Amino acid sequence: MTYDAVIIGAGHNGLVAGAYLARAGLKVCIVEKNDWVGGAAVSRELYPGFTYSNCSYVSSLFRPEIMRDLELPRHGLQVIPYEGGAMFTESGGYLGMHRDHDANRREFARHSARDAEGYDRYSRDVLRHCRFIRPLLMRRPPDPASFRPRDLSELAWLGKQMFGLSEMAMYDMIRFWTMSISDYLDEYFENPVIKAYQAVGSIIGTALGPMSPGTAYILLHHAMGDVDGNVGAWGYARGGMGSITRALASSFKAVGGEIRTGSGVEQVLVRGGRAYGVALSDGQEVLGKRVLSNMDVRRTFLKHVEARELPDAFLKRVRNFKTRGSSGKLNIALDRAPRFTALPEGAPNIKGDLHFTDSIAKMEHAYDDWKAGLFSRDPFQDMMIPTMLDPTMTPPGKHFMSCFVQYAPPKIEGRDWTDTDRDAFGAACINQIETYAPGFKNSILHVEVRTPRELEAEVGLTEGNIFQGELTFDQLLFNRPVPGYADYRSPIRDLWICGSSTHPGGGVMGAPGRNAAAEILRDMKVPARDMSDAYAVL
Repeated sequence: MTYDAVIIGAGHNGLVAGAYLARAGLKVCIVEKNDWVGGAAVSRELYPGFTYSNCSYVSSLFRPEIMRDLELPRHGLQVIPYEGGAMFTESGGYLGMHRDHDANRREFARHSARDAEGYDRYSRDVLRHCRFIRPLLMRRPPDPASFRPRDLSELAWLGKQMFGLSEMAMYDMIRFWTMSISDYLDEYFENPVIKAYQAVGSIIGTALGPMSPGTAYILLHHAMGDVDGNVGAWGYARGGMGSITRALASSFKAVGGEIRTGSGVEQVLVRGGRAYGVALSDGQEVLGKRVLSNMDVRRTFLKHVEARELPDAFLKRVRNFKTRGSSGKLNIALDRAPRFTALPEGAPNIKGDLHFTDSIAKMEHAYDDWKAGLFSRDPFQDMMIPTMLDPTMTPPGKHFMSCFVQYAPPKIEGRDWTDTDRDAFGAACINQIETYAPGFKNSILHVEVRTPRELEAEVGLTEGNIFQGELTFDQLLFNRPVPGYADYRSPIRDLWICGSSTHPGGGVMGAPGRNAAAEILRDMKVPARDMSDAYAVL
């Protein structure tokens, strides 16, 4: 049997692309190496009765247009907004954050009256940047070197958006995209704890420190999502992050899509410069009129396509595409809720994101360890206890804690991670938590520790990079993944890329998969049933 499309990888972008193609009437097969679907957006029971979101852990970026098009709520998806968060200080205090802007302003005033005033300006300016970037998420980036009518039209549209800004806003936009988050926050705030909390989104998942140019945009990448229409809000997928991909798989199957788990791909089959299927690791072949890869661009073209099928210049750019891993993850089953000594009893902040790194300088020191090829002994952790709002993930009275950790290098001083390294990394993170929540260690029932080694081996994230490639300015828009191929195509006919290596980048967003499907259907001149208008998205 020959399918209309074969998709490599049942991660969320592969499932999104498959669902759109299947809804347009195409016969689609997704092949997945693991025995489960989800890629990095997965829920697994690794300790009896406990459901872990063992890679991605919060939801905001997933596009509401895709939720509507694919009817994901009907397939069981529910996202629960969470209640702010807290930054704990070495002195025993804390900065609390809330969903309400005025509550945050009052909390900022407790630390700095000047920063409370600056918070209004900061929120306004970040929202302006979000409003500019959000319409770009569901559009194919134009090629500025192309004279094709569509590229010229898109360039004209982009120019119109830019010139719709005031002169000062245009200058601020260009500065924002290229400056460090440290420099950017200095223009609004003076208190180090407030600056540290605002900088959190700028270092998540990236091999850069808060003083590195380009980190201001990474903050924007984490601020431009929404939950129930509230821009910048974050939430928990009820039942864990696997609920997103389970709903996608259900939507895909409901319109005739087929998923083959336990089917790892050995090679993309190419004949006469055209892809015609995939060869699986067990020797089987799955044939298709087109192939979509949800793997990152380096894994796709350097490991699963014969080099002779690709131009040398393209291969060179792919090899130079930055996929430096910088993150690790702990998933912890708890016998009881932790008691953080700084937080008042019953404070709602424990229901959101929790951090110990109370200054940008401490964040930068953790990054210094990464540059030396070491995991940080005093790491930055983004901690969540989703069971504070979602009791479905654990037995009654028990809790699940997710700890996303910066910085963990892809190799330790140039060598591969060992189990001993992994255990030491986990111990450093747990010891840090114990300092702020005495007795925490005694409440631990089970711990899963994941370094870049585990993220690459299980999920297929090269070097453990959660975005399938850094979100630096040189790897965005028409440069993502490489110049000339930002339209989800490749040098091989009918071989497409639909993962987070493509525009608009990483996170559980779904836009790369949706955009790739839109390009295929446009090429085929097939009506895209149930697909939101790509050029009417806000």
